[in-house]
Amino acid sequence: MVCDCPVLRFQTNACVVMANVVTTEAPAFAVSSHGDMKTRVDFVVGVATRHAEEVDRLARFPLEAIEAARKEKLLSVLVPAALGGDGGSVSDVVDICYAIGRACAATAMIFAMHQIMVAIIVRHAAASRWHEDMLRRLAREQLLLASSTTEGTGGGDLRASSCAVEVVGDRMCLEKKATVISYGAEADAILTTARRSPQSAPSDQVLVALLREDYQLGRLSDWDALGMRGTCSAGFLLKGWGRPEQVLPAAYQEIHTRSMLPIAHLTWSGVWSGVAAGAVERARAFMRNARRGGSTLPPGAAHLTRAYASLQTLRALVASGLSRYEAVAQKPDEIDSLAFQTTMNILKVNASEIALATVMSTLQACGLAGYRNDGEFSISRSLRDILSASIMINNDRILANAAGAPLLVDVPVALSN
Repeated sequence: MVCDCPVLRFQTNACVVMANVVTTEAPAFAVSSHGDMKTRVDFVVGVATRHAEEVDRLARFPLEAIEAARKEKLLSVLVPAALGGDGGSVSDVVDICYAIGRACAATAMIFAMHQIMVAIIVRHAAASRWHEDMLRRLAREQLLLASSTTEGTGGGDLRASSCAVEVVGDRMCLEKKATVISYGAEADAILTTARRSPQSAPSDQVLVALLREDYQLGRLSDWDALGMRGTCSAGFLLKGWGRPEQVLPAAYQEIHTRSMLPIAHLTWSGVWSGVAAGAVERARAFMRNARRGGSTLPPGAAHLTRAYASLQTLRALVASGLSRYEAVAQKPDEIDSLAFQTTMNILKVNASEIALATVMSTLQACGLAGYRNDGEFSISRSLRDILSASIMINNDRILANAAGAPLLVDVPVALSN
């Protein structure tokens, strides 16, 4: 299955879900200075596939898959070639999220969250020598970046901070009670939001880059969730310090609007699309296996048709959103517009809901074989992982925040724009 859109067109050559389900379509990736991208991604997907069940069962960090990504230098896909990376695009990252998501949702989500932080540094700290050096080090050492954007008093509101950056002479420090820092204990660096100063309003935020030697973490809560268990999204008390130049030069409001929100929603949607695609592959293999020796399709065959159709809709939705982002990424007025911001928010909501509907259809297609936690046709892990899509970044909050947009944004007069 290959999409003729310029995005979500990558299919791995490795066995992603089933030993007898192999895709061999040609990718659209170019050869980088680090070698053929498809081969590099295939290797990571293969490792992720072998360890996905254990990562989920034990709720442990997918160390093997992330080490494979380091080996293949995929953590620096977005870093400019002049700084040692691939100089890739957000489209490349979304394709990789889709490929890995078919094998292990937690690994794909960690990869997505890391790349969001890399994109932010590349786009909003290009003039900063400290952050340029950080990107060089990232490419050289394949550093894994995490983010800390929520606090105990914020209720999940990324656009308000309680903690603040305090500057004394040539040093700065901050302390933050973070309700969630995904894979925080395993990261090599953390980007965290904070008020610009103790006197600043909660919405006057900056983003601070902290290397491992610049912070301490004290665990506040553990992570034993229904799905996405390998993301290890525990809560921590974050104590950070360093130099004032570690604060990104752009205000967080700009970073959030132009990079954090659209890139997060696109990469996450790529992950969820991959999870849905993996479930469709299992259901397809179940139907083929059930049909052996007979000509009659199992009772759930219609659900496989529905799952395949909704997967196509999902992939087209994400591809469309990604194409629109790439078209306006360098146009501040357009990317800041209410129409574009609403489009990205609604993309996240729709992608999460369609992905869930797709996986539910595959469960119906597989019947009891899909309902089981064991067995080669189990849909259990896919379903538990995809349920996170509307919960971990809550759809109700997004819809509530966007409630006024339909009153201000004109209804499109054509289908083509």
